[in-house]
Amino acid sequence: MLKQMENAGLTDLHFGLDPASGMKAIIAIHSTARGAAIGGCRFIHYAREQEAITDALRLARGMSYKAALAGLPHGGGKAVMIEPEGDYDRTALMQAFGRFVDQLGGRYITAMDSGTEVSDMDIIETATRYVSCTSASGDPSPHTALGVFEGIRAAVLHRLERDSLAGLVISIQGLGHVGHALAAMLHEAGAKLIVADIDSARVQTCINQFGARAVAADEIYDVEADVFSPCGLGAILNAETIPRLKCSIVAGSANNQLAVDEDGNRLRARGILYAPDYVINAGGLIHVALHHAGVDGDRRDAKIREIGDTLTHLFTEAKRSNQSVHHVADLHAEALLKAAASDDSAQECRHA
Repeated sequence: MLKQMENAGLTDLHFGLDPASGMKAIIAIHSTARGAAIGGCRFIHYAREQEAITDALRLARGMSYKAALAGLPHGGGKAVMIEPEGDYDRTALMQAFGRFVDQLGGRYITAMDSGTEVSDMDIIETATRYVSCTSASGDPSPHTALGVFEGIRAAVLHRLERDSLAGLVISIQGLGHVGHALAAMLHEAGAKLIVADIDSARVQTCINQFGARAVAADEIYDVEADVFSPCGLGAILNAETIPRLKCSIVAGSANNQLAVDEDGNRLRARGILYAPDYVINAGGLIHVALHHAGVDGDRRDAKIREIGDTLTHLFTEAKRSNQSVHHVADLHAEALLKAAASDDSAQECRHA
């Protein structure tokens, strides 16, 4: 396990167990060099406990990179709460998790993720103040969608040299909270939508509201589009799907879109511009982090819109240096974290 932590670059890993409620949770902290680690809490079934640990380890570093490139005063962390088998008291579980978070004294701030809701965050807040995504701040999904929308605009300007989305064909994979909100924004901007989701009701809603064309879930990789926007599961860009793509740009909200690092190079080799997921989908994190800090809504939205500028910088640097965009993004994030860690070390020496 320590080797896994070393490979993931984590600083600490915490385990919480509350026998009374059945709460079993893991909090992985990648970095606190820029400030308290922030990241969502997943609440899902895992076949084995090791899978839950691996999930937390894998996701924590991405949160550090996301916060760094978004210019937030935070490091990255991730929590995983294992959903119990059979009946359980959800309120008791969330309260126990809140106490677990509170024991870390502010090193980690939790938030919504797969399997958790705003109502869960409200319960967690009764046990700790180190929580975001409560009713006070609301669902972060529309803010994530806003960042993706701005990122698509930046990618279209860079790759297609167009300053308007009107008439462009954009295919969206996954029509959950973020995917649907993004579809609404793209429709309003005049884009033509092709959509896919395993939930037929979500698909029909987009057909009715936005005049979208629907395709089967697996066929979304084969449609001709200017932009492919993955907004569902991760690891969907891989050696099998990338050769099928018929688009100029990949820009969506899904986490961990590249199955392996080499897939970013595969996209580049095909001439497809890739907007790194942890950059373009940072709008929700920006919203909850700044709300937690007391920043007003207009300033939060303005910060989210800067995602387009960040991506433009990365696109330009990748072209100049003849590298893949995802590699350039990683290097920038690592440099920011290293600089913050060096500043911390210098301050400790001065105070010694």
